[in-house]
Amino acid sequence: MIVQRARLDGRVDVAALAEELNVTAETIRRDLTALERQGLLRRVHGGAIPVERLRFERSLDVRDTLMQAEKERIAKAALDELPEQGTILLDAGTTTARMAEILPAEQELTVVTNSLPIAMTLAAQPNNTVLMVGGRVRGRTLAAVDDWATRVLADTCVDVAFVGTNGVSTERGLTTPDVAEAAVKRAMLAAARRRVLLADHTKVGSDHFARFGSLEDLDVLVSDTGLEPDAAAQLGAAGPRVVLA
Repeated sequence: MIVQRARLDGRVDVAALAEELNVTAETIRRDLTALERQGLLRRVHGGAIPVERLRFERSLDVRDTLMQAEKERIAKAALDELPEQGTILLDAGTTTARMAEILPAEQELTVVTNSLPIAMTLAAQPNNTVLMVGGRVRGRTLAAVDDWATRVLADTCVDVAFVGTNGVSTERGLTTPDVAEAAVKRAMLAAARRRVLLADHTKVGSDHFARFGSLEDLDVLVSDTGLEPDAAAQLGAAGPRVVLA
């Protein structure tokens, strides 16, 4: 049941399983350890993820249905990090897309993005100047990647970059499954004066193939209240100010 739940939801949490099954947290931890030894799960802080999550990348439409309430709270909290005027960068992703939908209409911003959906959302708002980063468009994420994208970003300087990730941990930093996406995200971090990571709690403790940054690269990490206090403290100790929405 634990493996099936992890594959369906993308993650299982020790506390939630213990409460649902009316057993102790230590019992669940022993089960997760046994399943990890069988190669079925990977232990992460506070729970476990299916090993398939380390190998495969969900499509954009599937990811958009996950953690919807948490993503909306994170996006709203991230608005506090906007400059009064100036330039921002919005990375491709489902949480940054929600942020694009709720950008204040009266605020004049120049927005740089490599996301086709975000560019289409913002182009309809009269106070925004939208600059689309070019490159090869990945069908799985609708993000522009490769050399065209990284060359443009190398000559770009924005006030704040709002970046997404597939995984974040104190051990391995910021990771994503695709090396082309990782290269663009790395260039985004380098292009910004301030860097804000948007990541719901299921991303914490998860590691993927390609590393694109460290926690020390971040100024702020915006997550949700599902993140355990000790995990939030560990992330904060590594560099960024942690905001829980």
